[in-house]
Amino acid sequence: MIYLGLFAAAFVAATLLPAQSEGILAGLVVAGHSPLGLVLVASVGNVLGSWLNWWLGRESLRFSDRRWFPVKPAALARAGAWYGRYGRWTLLLSWMPVIGDPLTLAAGMMREPLRVFLPLVTLAKAARYAVVAAAAARYL
Repeated sequence: MIYLGLFAAAFVAATLLPAQSEGILAGLVVAGHSPLGLVLVASVGNVLGSWLNWWLGRESLRFSDRRWFPVKPAALARAGAWYGRYGRWTLLLSWMPVIGDPLTLAAGMMREPLRVFLPLVTLAKAARYAVVAAAAARYL
């Protein structure tokens, strides 16, 4: 049940909804749970949440010609130019608060291939959780 709760928290934290999972992970490490298992579960949940953002970004473009679409064509063009300049390597910043989740959404909108998206996001997310778990373990 602990792992399921951490998975859910990590999944939601990776979406555009306001949430965080690092504190839960750190607390569970301090409580004596396996850091490796916790990092694995949190990473999988967080990557799946990022994949949801990618998919939503990708699918949302079907509606870009509608008046109610929240991103105007000029802003979409600017985002495309920015992503074209900095590109896929920005996904290594997907672990960062505030900017990380929108980056994964933008990657979907910019049609980043899933075979490129997943390894970069997995590396970033797993590294962040490993650092949090290591810091919490040092607290012991």
